[in-house]
Amino acid sequence: MPEKRIHSELYEDYEVIKGVMQTYEKIGSHFSQTRFHPWPEVGKFLEELSGDIALDMGCGNGRHSELLSKCVERVVGVDMSSMMLLETSNRGKSNGFEVNPIRGNVMELPVQTGCVDIGVYVATIHHLPTTECRIASLNELERVLVAGGTAIVGSWCTEHERFEEGKGFDTLVNWTLPDGTVVPRYYHIYDIEEFERDVNASRLEVIEIYSNEGNCYSVVSKG
Repeated sequence: MPEKRIHSELYEDYEVIKGVMQTYEKIGSHFSQTRFHPWPEVGKFLEELSGDIALDMGCGNGRHSELLSKCVERVVGVDMSSMMLLETSNRGKSNGFEVNPIRGNVMELPVQTGCVDIGVYVATIHHLPTTECRIASLNELERVLVAGGTAIVGSWCTEHERFEEGKGFDTLVNWTLPDGTVVPRYYHIYDIEEFERDVNASRLEVIEIYSNEGNCYSVVSKG
């Protein structure tokens, strides 16, 4: 029956997302040591921006939260992994910036509607397993932005030299811990046309879509 099929698909989506969270619970500390620098396009996007509240969706170790703290009065970092939220908090204490880490799902943000001036949603959307999940997360970003608020969305792309495929695809990318333990991470690798379709299918207003150095980006706003 169709209802059973839908429930089964939702369960499978949940299991993939839960698996990604569990992966970062395992690798969080080592990840932070090796992923210290923010994505350069985020820094370019934030030039000359300012506001009251910024949101770092899928904040990881807080590398983009730190950049956001220079633009706004308050930074909220949302992540499903408690380990990554701890890394964000520790980074804030070590580097002297304030961030409010909150555990949550990017498809159901624990953030009030219409309160975010600036959003960064980078290196997270590619961990969501279906088109529906990814568009739902983009719609959540639109929901929490203030009218006229802006954000950057970024994802891995097939144009990266490590990939041979021309079309978007699902894959597991292994992470090797110092003790030799290999931990697989789920990714959906976008091609630029598919990325554009998903962003355009959301409620966000698209300002720009482009690729650079193996990643897809979109600058978006809420009208």
